[in-house]
Amino acid sequence: MKKAIIAMSGGVDSGVAAYFMKDRGFDCVGATMKLHDGDLSYIGDKTCCSLDDVEDAKAVARRLGMPHYVLNFKEDFEKKVIDKFIKTYEQGGTPNPCIDCNRFLKFEKLMNTMYELGCDYVVTGHYARIEEKDGRFYLKKGIDSSKDQSYVLYSLTQEQLSHTLFPLGEYTKKEIREIAEREGFINAKKRESQDICFVPDGDYAAFIKKITGRKYPSGQFLDKDGNSLGTHSGIINYTIGQRKGLGVAAGHPVYVIKKDLGNNTVILGSNEDLFSDYLEAEDFNWIIEKPAGEISCFAKTRYNMKEQPCKVWIDKDRVCVKFDIPIRAITPGQAIVLYDGDLVLGGGTII
Repeated sequence: MKKAIIAMSGGVDSGVAAYFMKDRGFDCVGATMKLHDGDLSYIGDKTCCSLDDVEDAKAVARRLGMPHYVLNFKEDFEKKVIDKFIKTYEQGGTPNPCIDCNRFLKFEKLMNTMYELGCDYVVTGHYARIEEKDGRFYLKKGIDSSKDQSYVLYSLTQEQLSHTLFPLGEYTKKEIREIAEREGFINAKKRESQDICFVPDGDYAAFIKKITGRKYPSGQFLDKDGNSLGTHSGIINYTIGQRKGLGVAAGHPVYVIKKDLGNNTVILGSNEDLFSDYLEAEDFNWIIEKPAGEISCFAKTRYNMKEQPCKVWIDKDRVCVKFDIPIRAITPGQAIVLYDGDLVLGGGTII
C-alpha cells in the first residue's frame, strides 16, 4: 500500500485532498506545519496558519481515521521566508512569501519528513496538475481557471514532482466544497485565507520595523526630472505601481515607478510610466528541458494577471523576457512564470 503525508492547513482544500487519498486506498498521515510563535499567530478567517486551523485539521483527520501531527518548522520559516521577506523589501523589491513557503517548507522540509516516515508522496490541496511523459514530470494548470495555483509552484524540481500529488487539480472549487459538505467536514464552509499569515493586517512596513528594530529614514519623492514632490516615510513603505497612501498633492494621479536605494528616493510618475516590455529574471527553475535558443511562449508577472505572449532567451545566468506588448508594473522580487497553454515551462525571480 502506498503511503502519503497530507499537508493539512485546516482549510477545506487540504481536507478534501486527504479524503481523496484515503478513498483511493492510500495509507495517509496528516501534517500541519507550525510556522511561527504565538506572538505572530492570528485567530481569524482571513489568513492561514492560525490556532483554529490546527484544530480544524485535527478534526478532519480524526473524521477520516488518520493520524495527524503538528510539525515545528518555525526556525526554517523564519530563516527562509520571513528573513527573505524583510531583506527583499530592504533591497527595494516586493517579495512573494507564499512562493517561498511552498518552495522551502512544503516541498523541502515536508518532503524530508515524507522520506523520514517512509511515505511515497507529499499531497497538498493546490489546484494544479502533474503529468508524467517519457520519464519526465510536467506541471500543468488546474482545471478550475479561477483557482489555478500553478504560478506559486514553478520552483518544483523533477524529484519533487515525482513525489507530489495534487488530487484537486481536476476539480472546481464548487465541487470541492460540495464534497466537504457531503462528508460532514467542520471546515466545509470555511472562508479562504487571503492575507500573508504573518502579516494579517497587511501593514508590511510595521511588521518589518517590529521584527528588525530598525528605523528606515525618510527621503524625497521625486518626479522623473528630479524635482521634489514631497517627503516619503521610509523606502520600505512603497512598492512599484502604488498610488494610495503617498500623501502627495500633484494635481493629478501619481504612482511609484521606481525606488532608488542609493539616494533613498522614491520616483513618482504617471500610470503610463509603469508599462515596460522587457525584464530579466534570476534563480530560474526550468520544468521543461532548458531551451537552447529563443522560444515563444506566454508569461505572467503576477498571480492574478492573464498570461501575455513573449519571447524568452537565456543570457548566461539570467533569463530575458521580451513581451509583445508592454506590461504594467513589472516589479523586482515578484515571480515571472512561463506557460505554453496549460503547461508550466518554468519560473524565476524578477530583478
